Amino acid sequence: MPTLVDLPIVAVTVYPRYARITRRGPVRLGGDLRYAVEGLPLGLLGDSVRAGGTGAAAIAGVEINTERLPRPADPAIQELMDRRRAARWRLDEVTDAETVAASKAELLATLSRRSGTSFAKALAAGTAEPDRVAVVGDALADQLARILARQRELAEQREKLTEDLSAIERALEARRVADTPDRTTVTIELAAASETPEGTEVALELSYVVTEAGWESGYDLRLRGERVSVGWYGAVTQHTGEDWPVCELALSTARPSVTTGVPELGPWFLDRVQPVRAPAPRAASGGFGGSLEMRETAAYSAASDAMQQQAADVQHGVAAATYRPARPAAIASGTVAHRSTIAEFEMDAVLDYVTAPVLAEEAHLRAVVTNNAEHTLRPGRASVFHDNEFVGSTMLESWAPGEEVELALGVDDRIRVDRELVRRTASKGTLSGTRRREAEYRIEVANHGPRPAVVTVLDQVPVSRDDAIVVRDVHGDPEPAEHTDMGELSWRLELEPEATGVVTLAFRVDVNKGVELSGWRE
Repeated sequence: MPTLVDLPIVAVTVYPRYARITRRGPVRLGGDLRYAVEGLPLGLLGDSVRAGGTGAAAIAGVEINTERLPRPADPAIQELMDRRRAARWRLDEVTDAETVAASKAELLATLSRRSGTSFAKALAAGTAEPDRVAVVGDALADQLARILARQRELAEQREKLTEDLSAIERALEARRVADTPDRTTVTIELAAASETPEGTEVALELSYVVTEAGWESGYDLRLRGERVSVGWYGAVTQHTGEDWPVCELALSTARPSVTTGVPELGPWFLDRVQPVRAPAPRAASGGFGGSLEMRETAAYSAASDAMQQQAADVQHGVAAATYRPARPAAIASGTVAHRSTIAEFEMDAVLDYVTAPVLAEEAHLRAVVTNNAEHTLRPGRASVFHDNEFVGSTMLESWAPGEEVELALGVDDRIRVDRELVRRTASKGTLSGTRRREAEYRIEVANHGPRPAVVTVLDQVPVSRDDAIVVRDVHGDPEPAEHTDMGELSWRLELEPEATGVVTLAFRVDVNKGVELSGWRE
């Protein structure tokens, strides 16, 4: 019989879609030298299991089994499941009581209708006393009133129980707990030298990779003057079914996959279309890669005891980087997003504004920034602040060291934009019946900020996709800095504080006789 041992979690490395758990603890040699670690997640990937340690013993074998348990090992989960079961039973009782009450109410209503008809006939015939009729009627009405009150009480109980049950279900769903309490057991078999005395203590280590865990990058972009402060953090999510205690936490950009290999190109064939055939069944892919091997690992360094947020230590590998946050953290199963600071740094920014008043009369602040840090920033959502004011959020793409990117930093209401249609005509321009439409727009941009502003104004003219429709006489004042084949125009305005710039755009559209124009907008 294997000896049950407790190997606490001492380190967790979180990948974008997985996590590697390391457990370590002392055991004493004796008995059949088999040591079982119970209660491991069902999402444990068998091919990832590694056993090792230090001391006067060697790894002889590792066995992985699934425990079939009648009840969850976690008392908190068991309590939630017991509460759910009790709530369901109580809800069933209330539903049955409502059915009985509804039947009684229907019976009393039927008796009331029938007795009313009978009493009316008896009173007309003089065979019933009015006082007796009133007593019976009051009794029926009193019973029906009590039944209706009971129905309202039961409806209120059912609503309350339904809300409680929904809260319990959400709590279980947050931990992604299945109805089965099954868990994985790993048994490690040791081999000791013949001269090793019984009771010798060795250090045993177990590591494995689990699913239902990962991390994503998040950022705080804070504009201060003409510098952008970047705060990079990792948001860890885990629903593995086991709580991670305070231990060494590392965030890795490596991406473990179920299969690995270098991509190879096959021939590129061209052929005539053939009838679609059902694909042949494919064999299941292999596991997490490699055979199960045993090794010894060095001890991890002690976690920092710093209380304030600090930048993470980074270790660059051949194809990935590992970040070790300065603050150790405990992350319970069911955690949606635990934030750990990775790095904070500042960058110089070249600021300007972009406005497309044909879409919205507002100016967007844009910063051209070069990544002057050693980190390759992973894609992630960024919260944008102007000093301490939150102005919105944006998506940050992958950003390599030395790479220049444009950052959208929200709308600046101090740059006022107004676009107005100042001229519109529609007439027949020639004797041939060609119809002509003309339009002219005036765009006014005012800088009410304390600093000079460079504003790029975007607008457009229509583009014809038919020879019978021709766009002519496109004119901008001032001349646009750029005019593309797709009708996009741009101007660059340099505005001092309290200055105003004006752009006008005019064009004409000729439409041949008998052609209906679509896509026109004011």
